[in-house]
Amino acid sequence: MVNVILAGGGTAGHTSPLIATAQAITAIAPDTQITCIGTARGLETRVVPEAGLDLELVPAVPLPRKINLDLFRVPGRLAGAVRQAKKILRAHDADVVCGFGGYASLPAYLAARRLKIPVVIHEQNALPGLANKIASRFAVAVLTSFPGTELRGARFEGLPVRRAITDLAEAGRTAAAASARQSFGLAPDLPVLLVSGGSQGARSLNDATVDAADRLLAAGIQVLHVWGPKNYHDGLTERVDQTTGARYVPVGYVDAMERAYAAADLMLARSGAGTVVEVATVGLPAIMVPLPIGNGEQARNAKPLVDASAAICIDDAELTADRLVSEVTALFAAPGKLAAMSAAAQKLMRPDAAARVAHVVLDAAQAGER
Repeated sequence: MVNVILAGGGTAGHTSPLIATAQAITAIAPDTQITCIGTARGLETRVVPEAGLDLELVPAVPLPRKINLDLFRVPGRLAGAVRQAKKILRAHDADVVCGFGGYASLPAYLAARRLKIPVVIHEQNALPGLANKIASRFAVAVLTSFPGTELRGARFEGLPVRRAITDLAEAGRTAAAASARQSFGLAPDLPVLLVSGGSQGARSLNDATVDAADRLLAAGIQVLHVWGPKNYHDGLTERVDQTTGARYVPVGYVDAMERAYAAADLMLARSGAGTVVEVATVGLPAIMVPLPIGNGEQARNAKPLVDASAAICIDDAELTADRLVSEVTALFAAPGKLAAMSAAAQKLMRPDAAARVAHVVLDAAQAGER
């Protein structure tokens, strides 16, 4: 029996590909023992057990982006997290460690190296994170979501997405639209704008959407607004335009985002890697608003879609209610453009990425056993 460790967490951008890869591994080799490593502060404490996967925890060790006192505390904190990760790897007789980024990955990578266990890394973003840059020096395989990601030994395999996403891509959003809209209380015959700032939400997207909602409804455009648990906007209530019948439906969080994708004709979103790949896989046209902080990875993530005319990109500072209304109404007035964006998006992605990554992980485990 092969024992696989999958490390990662924090946000859905890390947990979703981890879960998708676990599902693919189980489909290929059902007797594989899979254990996940995360931290207590991330989304993984809920979604990983809900996916039927075992989860072990290590202390979170944030890596500061600036030189400050926290930077000098990192070595001590990291040493403790690595010790805990080594205990987990030994306890589960790990044959391979595959990391997906987040606070749990670096301790798992370093523990695996010390125990001479093969390491596979998967980088979700077009611009790699520090943990994966470090691990790329000793990993047996370095896999990326996007072509052209600058990591030592990198090869493009795509971003693993959940089976529900690939199933929707195969069936087509149109076939699932009616039931999806009904589940959210949306009118079946009016266009839908989906808004989501990721698993945590996004304040600027929420503000622009709330301010634009009445004008969009008056234009006959419905809004499914996933505002996110950490970026709550006061006073969000469901309402309907009495003239057009268009509905505004706010929800805090959606576990099964494939339902939201199926209900929508267009999406306003941040450009985290998971969102970019999922909307492209299902062919959902998008207006991307990259997160304005960090190392610029979200703008890089959106670039392939923008270059292929599959998405529009707006700077966060330029996102206003007026700009949102203008862009959305223009797109819905040109259904041919939306169809072209959808087709262009689907050509960019590898829907079999989860199986590709799973095969690499299993091959690394078997090579390590020899």
